[in-house]
Amino acid sequence: MNSNIIDWKKYLVVFLITVGLFFTASSVSNYFGNKKIDQLKNIQDKIAIDILSSETQFSLLSELSCKNIPDSVFSRELGELGNKLEWSQDNLGDTAEVSYLKKYYSLLQIKDYLLAKKISERCKVKSAFILYFYTTAENCALCREESLVLSKLRAEYPELRVYSFDYSTDLSAVKAMIQIYKIKDTELPALVIDDDALTGFHDIEELSALVEESFKLKVAEPVKADS
Repeated sequence: MNSNIIDWKKYLVVFLITVGLFFTASSVSNYFGNKKIDQLKNIQDKIAIDILSSETQFSLLSELSCKNIPDSVFSRELGELGNKLEWSQDNLGDTAEVSYLKKYYSLLQIKDYLLAKKISERCKVKSAFILYFYTTAENCALCREESLVLSKLRAEYPELRVYSFDYSTDLSAVKAMIQIYKIKDTELPALVIDDDALTGFHDIEELSALVEESFKLKVAEPVKADS
């Protein structure tokens, strides 16, 4: 009898501990889930302002006369927006909201690209563009490495603008560019430089030579530290 009572108490304690752990884990999961949602909403609000600012800038630049066009016609908000989206995807996952914002960002990049080309032709403003098409690491082992090369390239040539597009983005505008430049998913990463499509991985030396030849750019001089 005493043995049965001891076993019953033991099972009760185990049961209570299990229930406690379950609710604790559930509470922690809900807490971090809600925190991620709040973070995403906060980022969405900031991105909404960035998007409005970018679209307003597009409209403004398209109406300006050439003498009022600044040396750099690119939207700075796009770079900041890209960083926020990258942070969102890395920390919050590929949620429906992040996917939607990613599509919007792709459209803004295309608008920026077309506007910059238009101003470049109309106002004879020097412009340099690279279109970069990539996909997930699972389907493209060298895409991540190519992204790092392009980051270094932009640091060397401040006038260079790199527009990055996920090949798998379900967006007609992105698919249209893929068809125009005849890029296949088996040939990623892919770059478009001066309207020529380059497939596969390309290192910094090769891309630097192409950029200097195509756009007549020069490597930025290092900033001298104050003595």
